[in-house]
Amino acid sequence: MNSYTEEVGNKLNALLEKNYDAEKGYKKAAENTKNSALKNYFNRKAAERYDFGHQLKSEIRNFGENPKESGSATGTAHRTWMDVKALFSTDNEESMLEEAIRGEKASVEEYNEVLKEASLPTSTRDLVLNQKNTISQELNTIKRLEDIQ
Repeated sequence: MNSYTEEVGNKLNALLEKNYDAEKGYKKAAENTKNSALKNYFNRKAAERYDFGHQLKSEIRNFGENPKESGSATGTAHRTWMDVKALFSTDNEESMLEEAIRGEKASVEEYNEVLKEASLPTSTRDLVLNQKNTISQELNTIKRLEDIQ
């Protein structure tokens, strides 16, 4: 069985942390919208990121590493900013969709960085690639939702 290098372990834990942040961000977005289609979409995305986090935690543990257990301080600050923006914004739904697009594009880049790692075990590479592809495909859905607004 391959083992993770410290760098791979750190990168996977960073992805895990980003998924915690994304899950909480999508939950926050669902709380801040009255549009039922958007609320359902944001809740579905939160559940997806929850699942991604558990998949990553399991993969990290399979290689004898300890997964992180919470999101980042940056993610907490961003969610606070979303609350403030929701209070003062007349285009609340549009601004949340724009943030979702920005966040998902950043996620794809972070996943791509992990996929560049040469020592990534096959099972981990497959998991990370599948999650990245799901996020990439969802970017089109978010953009369509934004066009509807």
